Amino acid sequence: MRDTPPLDIAGGLLLTAAAGYVDAVGFLRLDGLYTSFMSGNSTQFAVSLAQVGHPVAWEIGLLFASFLGGGFCGSVVSLRTPGRWGPAAVLAVEAALLAAALSLAFGPAQGPVAPLLAAAMGAQNAALRRSAGFRPGVTFVTGTLFSLSHTLAQAATRIGPALGWVPDACTWLALVAGAVAGGLAYRAHGLEALAVPMLGVGLVLALAVGRAVRVAA
Repeated sequence: MRDTPPLDIAGGLLLTAAAGYVDAVGFLRLDGLYTSFMSGNSTQFAVSLAQVGHPVAWEIGLLFASFLGGGFCGSVVSLRTPGRWGPAAVLAVEAALLAAALSLAFGPAQGPVAPLLAAAMGAQNAALRRSAGFRPGVTFVTGTLFSLSHTLAQAATRIGPALGWVPDACTWLALVAGAVAGGLAYRAHGLEALAVPMLGVGLVLALAVGRAVRVAA
């Protein structure tokens, strides 16, 4: 984490908070399904398949396809875009997907909001870069929690850095804080609450563009 620029850390944690926010909105919107936590959806998908005629299976399958599609498109954009512009290009894709979801919130039918959110979360993961084991901006934290337990054990036994657990703790707390904010905002404003993560991603996008311009100069 020491080698990671402070703006990258702040931007990454903001993206993780945005992922928690979006997942909370999706969870409440879909009555218990997720737009970024595909491990949880996988378990629910398996259970729904075990119950013949369960109506939720197709809905979860659509979320899988959307997340995979977003991750695929984001990865293609990242791979095909020159290095310094890659993260900005992928974040632009994510911001566009969030904007599309938000625009549907103002329509009478409100359309396929959840698939757009899942696609946005899939794309976000393609914009991330790992630095010294720290991957800010991740949209899921199961591995982060294990890493937190491991780095805490290293600190307790003095085998690793005393504060080596801080990055993982910050990542987890960012996602939880974002989810709390998303849940509260959805209760108060419905899908219009999606304006917040869209603005957050837009801010990180602006930072990424600024960095790419500075490097090119």
